[in-house]
Amino acid sequence: MLRINPHIQIPDTEIEESFIRASGPGGQNVNKVSSAVELRFDARGSPSLSDDVRARLLRLAGSRATKDGVIVIRAERFRTQERNRADARERLSRLIARSAIIPKKRVRTKPTKASVERRLKAKSRRSHIKRGRTELPGSED
Repeated sequence: MLRINPHIQIPDTEIEESFIRASGPGGQNVNKVSSAVELRFDARGSPSLSDDVRARLLRLAGSRATKDGVIVIRAERFRTQERNRADARERLSRLIARSAIIPKKRVRTKPTKASVERRLKAKSRRSHIKRGRTELPGSED
């Protein structure tokens, strides 16, 4: 059971793990042992997630999510299968926890009268500076 928060818990039956050979350094061990973990979680078909959490999760997952709504996390940072498995589960847990947070709506505000006046005054000043750069008619070098 993967506990995200008191409201969201993912049963182990919804998480599929496969062990594959890791790339990178590790000597002879890397060629013999399948220590990397590929974790797959079907977010679209999961009954453990609410619709709004599911939508945010798929958006946050980005390229880690397939077209079918399956999130694929590959962990190969560590040399042991157990640590890579724990790392993959932790990364999935953090991703789901981030998607469970409801983003605050932005409240539009009007600019203050003073800030509008400052902006217009600055524009006017700039306009005068630029107008002063133009060539006067009849003055030739």
